[in-house]
Amino acid sequence: MFWKLLSGSVLMATALGVCAVTPQDLLKSYEAQSGKGSPVRGEQFFNAKHGNEWSCASCHENPPNHETKHIVTGKVIKPLAPSANSARFTDEAKADKWFKRNCNDVLTRDCTAQEKADVLAWLMTVK
Repeated sequence: MFWKLLSGSVLMATALGVCAVTPQDLLKSYEAQSGKGSPVRGEQFFNAKHGNEWSCASCHENPPNHETKHIVTGKVIKPLAPSANSARFTDEAKADKWFKRNCNDVLTRDCTAQEKADVLAWLMTVK
């Protein structure tokens, strides 16, 4: 009975588009699209302004292992590093949504899979 219930829940979650992953799974997905993520490049990318006003660190700070506030709205932002926030990078759709929104704010374009892999590879090293 338990297995039927469990498999039914998994099927329902899949049908609803809910995809629980780990940060490692998500990193592997980005790397499969681009190449190995580099923590060094990821930290550089995170801190760079890319010719614009903001960097990722403008709101998330460095290290991104504590609550911060959005520099315009003042909204509280939970820690970005998976070591400080176990919910980070466990939902692929949510991660993609926030990468899209934040990359557009920082870069005025979407991030590439390589940039996502680099940033996530670095974030996974932050304690």
